[in-house]
Amino acid sequence: MKQYGLIGHPLSHSFSKKYFTQKFENENIKDCSYELFDIKNIDQFPKILKENSNLVGLNITIPYKKSILSFLTEIDETAKVIGAVNTIKINSESKQIKGYNTDYYGFKKSLKPFLDINHERALILGTGGAAKTVKYVLNELNIDCLLVSRNPKNESEIAYDDVNEYVIKHHQLIVNTTPVGMFPHTENCPSINYENLTAKHLLYDLIYNPTETNFLKKGKEKGSITLNGMEMLTLQAEKSWEIWNSEL
Repeated sequence: MKQYGLIGHPLSHSFSKKYFTQKFENENIKDCSYELFDIKNIDQFPKILKENSNLVGLNITIPYKKSILSFLTEIDETAKVIGAVNTIKINSESKQIKGYNTDYYGFKKSLKPFLDINHERALILGTGGAAKTVKYVLNELNIDCLLVSRNPKNESEIAYDDVNEYVIKHHQLIVNTTPVGMFPHTENCPSINYENLTAKHLLYDLIYNPTETNFLKKGKEKGSITLNGMEMLTLQAEKSWEIWNSEL
C-alpha cells in the first residue's frame, strides 16, 4: 500500500484528504491511501517518516512550507528560487526526499485567464510561503508586487496602515495569501480600506473555505472581479499526483 498525506497545523478541515480519497475511488486506484499528519512542530517530521515506512509523497501546508526545506535532500529549481515547498516526493530505498512547489503551477494557471491590461501592479497581503509563490508568479508575468505585512522588514513591504487610497488605486490586483477569514473565523478579513475598490480591481483569495470570504464579498460589493483558491488547490493537487508518479 502506497501512502500519501498532508503535513500542517491545523488540519481539521483539510481539502486534500477528501480530494485524494475521492480520486482513488473514482479512478479505481486500490493500492493508495491519503492521511493527515497534524503536527505542532516541524521537528516531528522525521518521526512521521520513521513511523510510516510506506510514505511516498506528502503535501505541505501552513505553517511549514518554508521550514520543511531543511529536511530535504534535494529541491526543485523553481521551489528553490521561490523559497517554499508544498509537495515532497520520498524514495524510501535511496532515502532521497525532493521538494517541489505545485502552488506555483496552480496559482499561475488559475489566474492568467482573468488578467488584463490594468493589472500592472499587485498588492500581496501576507509575507509567508504562499506570498513567496504568488510574488514569483506575478514577477514572471511582468507584474510589480508590493507586499503588506503586520511587521514590514524591507522596502518591498508596507504595513496594513499604509494601504491608503493611493495604494489601492494603483494596485488593481490584490491577492490575499494570509489565513485571515478562513473557516471557522469567517467573520474576519484583511484590514484594508475596501471603500476604495472599483470594478477594475481583481481580488484573489487563496482561501477556499468558505468559498466566498469577507475579503471577496467586500470586493464584489464594489463590482470587483473575485476568485477563491479552489481551482488553484485542485490544479496543484493534480500536479502533486503527477510528480509522485513520475521518475525521481
